[in-house]
Amino acid sequence: MSDLPRSVRITEEGPREGFQIATQPVPTADKIALIDALSATGAPRIQVASFVSPKRVPGWADADAVVAGFTPRARVSYTALWFNPQGLVRALGFKDRLSLYGSITVAASEAFSLKNLNRDRTGQIAAQRETIAAHQSAGVAVTRASVQAAFGCNFAGEVTPAEAIAAVADAMALAEETGCAIERISLADTMGWANPLLIERVVGAVRARWPAQKVSLHLHDTRGLGIPNAFAALRMGVDEFDAAVGGAGGCPFAGHPGAPGNIATEELVLLCEEMGIATGIDIDAMIAAGHLAERVLGRTLPSALLRGGSLTAFRAKARAA
Repeated sequence: MSDLPRSVRITEEGPREGFQIATQPVPTADKIALIDALSATGAPRIQVASFVSPKRVPGWADADAVVAGFTPRARVSYTALWFNPQGLVRALGFKDRLSLYGSITVAASEAFSLKNLNRDRTGQIAAQRETIAAHQSAGVAVTRASVQAAFGCNFAGEVTPAEAIAAVADAMALAEETGCAIERISLADTMGWANPLLIERVVGAVRARWPAQKVSLHLHDTRGLGIPNAFAALRMGVDEFDAAVGGAGGCPFAGHPGAPGNIATEELVLLCEEMGIATGIDIDAMIAAGHLAERVLGRTLPSALLRGGSLTAFRAKARAA
């Protein structure tokens, strides 16, 4: 346990993830209300929108209005997602409100690349060259290499550690070719295939190959192993995670409608804080934001902590006894 980090940085992705798979239209004002509530939790970074095609992701047709409407807070970094130069142009319109950085994104599964990005790995690499050039022309640094479906795929089956490494290698080679200084390698369990042992193998292999870059994890709780997987990563010293309030979210192209999405932010915070790892997030404020997310989305979210509550009140009662 000596490799446990002293603190972790959690990127709250509930707004971006949750609204992209909402089963009913969510009013722009409600999206903004949730972002503002999350801003009050102490979350250091919040991904607030996706600048993507409204035809492919109708839930983010109002991305510009949402980004223009939320109330920024000091010491909170706000980010957005985009996959092409057109999305970057939209994001640049909000450079006074958003923290802008680029990612080189590939998928370890060719089948998922076709489903999610509408192109195979070779086509994605070619498209990324254009996107990187657009970032560089706009003065936006490309600092991340992101690998989707790094642990398994609903369409192709097992993704071996060697296949995950090959995907990272393609992204890192493109970074070198284009002069991008990659600071972090992000590994996504997009469809919930990871287990703690696989986390150890893939993270360990990535670190051995690229020791200068830190590793971040984007974990889904599709089959209930999200928090155990986070625990395995924490034991290896991983200090950055994506999560979504209430466990909202999931990829609309992953082939499992109705399944749990990202690991719940409040559950990850509980895991960390109970082990003495600082997050800077007020767990009770995050739980309250989770209940708001349920009302906004019109459904019960999968987080157990939204039902069971934190330990704060129980500890206060015990101290007072």
